[in-house]
Amino acid sequence: MIKEQRSKGWNEKKTNDSWAIFKIMGEFVNGFEKMSAIGPCVSIFGSARTKPDHKYYQLAQNIATRIVNAGYGVITGGGPGIMEAGNKGAHIGGGTSVGLNIDLPFEQHDNPYIDSDKSLDFDYFFVRKVMFVKYSQGFVVMPGGFGTLDELFEAITLIQTNKIDKFPIILVGTDFWKDLIGWVKNTLLDQFQNISAKDLDLIHLVDTEEEVIDVLDRFYEEYKLSPNF
Repeated sequence: MIKEQRSKGWNEKKTNDSWAIFKIMGEFVNGFEKMSAIGPCVSIFGSARTKPDHKYYQLAQNIATRIVNAGYGVITGGGPGIMEAGNKGAHIGGGTSVGLNIDLPFEQHDNPYIDSDKSLDFDYFFVRKVMFVKYSQGFVVMPGGFGTLDELFEAITLIQTNKIDKFPIILVGTDFWKDLIGWVKNTLLDQFQNISAKDLDLIHLVDTEEEVIDVLDRFYEEYKLSPNF
C-alpha cells in the first residue's frame, strides 16, 4: 500500500512538472517582451530590510538618481529597503524605474516608486534572475543578505565562464565588503588558487555615487551597450 501511494504521488508530481513548463515559458515571454523595450539599465541590489533612515538607503537613492541622469534606467527587485531606495532615486531623477517583483514571505511587497508600466511579477527566481542579467548594463551591489550575495556571485560566475558578456559589477560600501573581498583574495586566490587573479578585475569596490558613475563611464567608453547574451 505504501509503495503504491508513493508511486501515485510520484506520477502526479511528474504530471505537474510537465504543466509547469508552460507557466515558466509564459514568464520568460512576458519578461522578454517588456524588458526588451525599456533600453539600457543598471540593476541595484541590496537588503530588503534596510530602513529609509539608514545611510545605505540614502546612498542607494542618490546613486539611482545619478544613474538615470547619466542616461540609464534603474532595475531593482521591486521590494522595500535598498530596492525601494533605487526605484525612489530613479523616480526623483525622472528616469526609468523598473521593478522585478517576486512573492516572498515576510519581506516582499511592491514599492510605490516603480513606473506603473514597468512592474513585472514573477513566481520563479531563476526567470527573474535571467531578466536582471540579460537587461542590465551593470550591477550596483549594496550591502545585503543571502539574496544579494546570490545575485553577485552568479553574475561573476556567468562572466567568468563567458556565458554572458562582461559588464561592471560595483560593490558599494568598503566597510561592508572589505572582509569578503579579503577572503576571496587570501583564501580563494592565494591559498587555494581556486580562481585566477584576473577574475578580481570583474569587481569594483567604491563608496560614493561619483565613483559608481565613473566606473560605468569608463567601462562604456570601451564597450557598446547591448543585451548580455
